[in-house]
Amino acid sequence: MNLRLKSIIAIIVGSAIMGFGINAFNIPNNLAEGGITGISILIKLLIPSVDQGIVFFVLNVPLFVIGWKVLGRTAFAYTILGTVALSVFLSVFEGVLPLPMDDRLLASLYAGVAVGVGLGIIFRYGGTTGGIDIIARVLQKYMGISMGRTLFFGDMLVIAASLIYLNLESAMYTLVAVFIAARVIDFFQDGAYAGKALTIISNHADAIAKQILELGRGVTLLAGKGAFSGEQKQVVYVVVSRNEVMRYKSIVQEIDPHAFVIVNDVHEVLGEGFTLDENKQPIHE
Repeated sequence: MNLRLKSIIAIIVGSAIMGFGINAFNIPNNLAEGGITGISILIKLLIPSVDQGIVFFVLNVPLFVIGWKVLGRTAFAYTILGTVALSVFLSVFEGVLPLPMDDRLLASLYAGVAVGVGLGIIFRYGGTTGGIDIIARVLQKYMGISMGRTLFFGDMLVIAASLIYLNLESAMYTLVAVFIAARVIDFFQDGAYAGKALTIISNHADAIAKQILELGRGVTLLAGKGAFSGEQKQVVYVVVSRNEVMRYKSIVQEIDPHAFVIVNDVHEVLGEGFTLDENKQPIHE
């Protein structure tokens, strides 16, 4: 088991942000939430005297069996940590700083951002808060499905069930909060090592590749063939950080103003220049 202090602290901080957000924005503004957290909020709204943190933890216990079997010891330990930490902070922040708002849309936006930032940090450092989070991590690991997407669809099921207690307006504002949270989660998941891929088709591929290499980026030359002309061409492929795109586009334009350039978003960029330095050592974490 390889637990890192940085990850432990980050998971605790993320749990604190989420626990605060739920108590500050969701509950005072009669907004539900998705997943096990949403179920615990509904129970809290139905029975105000219960301790939401305890309810949340008890509901998660059965799902620990799945986590134990599929997540591995380290990930499972982080899941236990996230679940326990969120349970504690849901209790600690209960009634501390409720922020009821006349503008329900604004409340739902704040709720979504708080939950999204909290969960995004937790996921970014390998943890979960149990419940649907476990299922989301399993689907991401084995099927490559975005965690934010899985959580969003799982959350919608719980929100639909919440209509038993909430009116339609509250449920719709809750959907806004859940959607915002899902987007923020994906931003944290993809944004850390996201970048741009440049695919460059040019008769001056070697000169372009040489210039890019001199600036410290790796380049791959692919063999290509024009379908119309039948002419053999080299295709330059390079991945750069977002703030470098204009710089490299300018280089291409200077060497070959007629070059055909395609710019794509890429996610989870791993390797030298992004997550590893020139000595193949991790740059982050």
